Amino acid sequence: MRYVVALAEERNFTRAAQRCHVVQSALSHQIKALEHELGVTLFARTSRRVELTTAGEAFLSSARATLDAAERAVADASAATGQVRGTLTIGVIPTVTAIDIPSALGQFHQQHPEVRIRLRNGNSNEFISAISGGTMDVAVLGLPDSAPPQGINANILARERLVAVVPADHALASEHSVRLHQLVGEKFVDFPEGTPGRVPSDLAFHSAGIQREVAFEAMSTDLILGLVSSGLVIALLSPSVIPVDDTLRAVPVADGPTRIEYLAWSSFNPTAAAQAFIDGLPTSPTETTGPAAPETT
Repeated sequence: MRYVVALAEERNFTRAAQRCHVVQSALSHQIKALEHELGVTLFARTSRRVELTTAGEAFLSSARATLDAAERAVADASAATGQVRGTLTIGVIPTVTAIDIPSALGQFHQQHPEVRIRLRNGNSNEFISAISGGTMDVAVLGLPDSAPPQGINANILARERLVAVVPADHALASEHSVRLHQLVGEKFVDFPEGTPGRVPSDLAFHSAGIQREVAFEAMSTDLILGLVSSGLVIALLSPSVIPVDDTLRAVPVADGPTRIEYLAWSSFNPTAAAQAFIDGLPTSPTETTGPAAPETT
């Protein structure tokens, strides 16, 4: 099953064999033997292309679940003897500021070297779904204060008010503070519409009865800051992600949007690796929210 998963993800026999640390002929032989045993073709093959068949896609989902369950069983057995093993999958949003992720991972790896760590990039909604679905262990989320995560455990790590980021030569660059109505007519760069990184700003402008023009959308804070630095737009960002840069100015917004950063993990039977990572974080959360209460009928 590991060979099937590797080939499905790599779509190349050579890379799949290298990933599984076997020769290509052995991997190919084992997959053919499995197909013969199952009586179905899992992969459509040509000399240049490898793709899952419909049967292969159905098999892949169960194969991944089986491998995950086997890995969890080994990790749980090791945890019973005081050893933490297995895989730790962590989701990290592009604007994480409350945790020094490299430092936290370095400390965790020193304490638990047998744990394999997988880092995933994405947005908070994707991470919440992944944690609920059991495909992610821990994530750092950034959400508006009106929309806490539901159905999972979450510690509040930080609450902050976003600031206006403007070019150094902008008319507002020398202001000590501004209000949202002073940003009317400005062109903005922001995260894609509907994403958690964008929602706090959209809600703030909507609540103030103000329309704004988002001329550029990007998921990278570096790209957002670059567009501001070039003089094309302004942005609303966490003050913690703004570098010391002569081309940029951060201006507080008195009635600006607020954002909460959470540490989130599964509310159902977290792995030993996930619990060890959570327990070992150097930061102390200020508030805690639990999973949503079950609906009654």
